[in-house]
Amino acid sequence: MEAHRTPVSEIMRTEFLSVGSKERLDFADRVLRLGNFRHLPVVEDGRLVGILSNRDVLAAALTKLLDFEAGQRRTFLHSVEVSEVMTRDVVSVRPDTPLSEAALRMVERKVGCLPVVDQEDKVLGLVTETDLLRAAYLAPAE
Repeated sequence: MEAHRTPVSEIMRTEFLSVGSKERLDFADRVLRLGNFRHLPVVEDGRLVGILSNRDVLAAALTKLLDFEAGQRRTFLHSVEVSEVMTRDVVSVRPDTPLSEAALRMVERKVGCLPVVDQEDKVLGLVTETDLLRAAYLAPAE
């Protein structure tokens, strides 16, 4: 099968972390930093309701904390819920979406991650820019 026609289900990450919309931003920030992640799906009752990026956390912190120390930053982030800064209009794909279409959506919408969801918007996996690059240019063993 040609790589651009390969469905995203072939390369998606099925092991991922997510957060709830009521989680505190400081917790989500720690998850992003400790896992070296750039995106976290925001899930309620198994359904995708948003996505939180490290840029969302940074923007929230910068709006209030330009002159704050690390401790003050954590205190502020603890006062904010994920739902206040997450992206609600999430670009997602179905498992059978071809890689070429997924790549086009990422480029057009300028996003680095696509949640893979079923018909009920339950998150099945994630496809990132790195996953697409790996599928396009690296041998399977790499």
